[in-house]
Amino acid sequence: MAKKDEKSKKNAPLIGIDIGGTGIKGGIVDLKKGKMIGDRVRFPTPQPSTPESVTEVVAQVVAELSARPDAPDANSPVGVTFPGIIQHGVVHSAANVDKSWLEADIDGMLTARLGRPVEVINDADAAGLAEARFGAGEGVAGTVLVITLGTGIGSAFIFNGKLVPNAELGHLEIDGFDAETKASAVARERDGLTWEQYSVLLQRYFSHVEFLFSPELFIVGGGISKRADEYLPHMKLRTPIVPAELKNDAGIVGAAIEIALKHKLAK
Repeated sequence: MAKKDEKSKKNAPLIGIDIGGTGIKGGIVDLKKGKMIGDRVRFPTPQPSTPESVTEVVAQVVAELSARPDAPDANSPVGVTFPGIIQHGVVHSAANVDKSWLEADIDGMLTARLGRPVEVINDADAAGLAEARFGAGEGVAGTVLVITLGTGIGSAFIFNGKLVPNAELGHLEIDGFDAETKASAVARERDGLTWEQYSVLLQRYFSHVEFLFSPELFIVGGGISKRADEYLPHMKLRTPIVPAELKNDAGIVGAAIEIALKHKLAK
């Protein structure tokens, strides 16, 4: 009987939470399909986005999702993304949230507040995991680089379907500048660039990353992946480059995948 119960927990739905600079969203994830069950829940990120205030909003999201008829078991683990470097559950960078997060034990804080196991993963890493397992990178061997273009430039390094965590490729120095200060989606808006002008900067960035890693595939994520036809056709690379498929759900799905893998609840 115990073996049957254990088997039934494999790939059972789990909650994923995506903490962002402007919003905190979550959903119940079907780990067999890589899709959400029902609608997302979203609350604005509190300002200032301190550990205490963000933790409370995460608890609100989990409580709302847990009240649904199709919610996972109340003791099931929760996966969470965070926009910063996460190592052994501790925050080591905080570009778009309050600086009081630096060196905070985010795993410990959220586990204590929710009363259930929590694993936190970098937001771009989560998006990369989701794309590698259920999106544009599914079944691709070798190195797949998922690059998210948003407030900054996030990145996920996937090798043979497995994540190499905390690859911060948005902070490479190109032409004397931190890459994301010139080639992020926000930088394009700030500088009033046309899509064609922006594609020149992206070409410079992706050519450099291509030279360093020779990946099998680039996947472009972030909000502007929906406008990929405006800039990808202007770029010339050896490596195939495609838009992400999971769009804004990638972080939530990836967070659930990470917690499932850590707790051996997914294959």
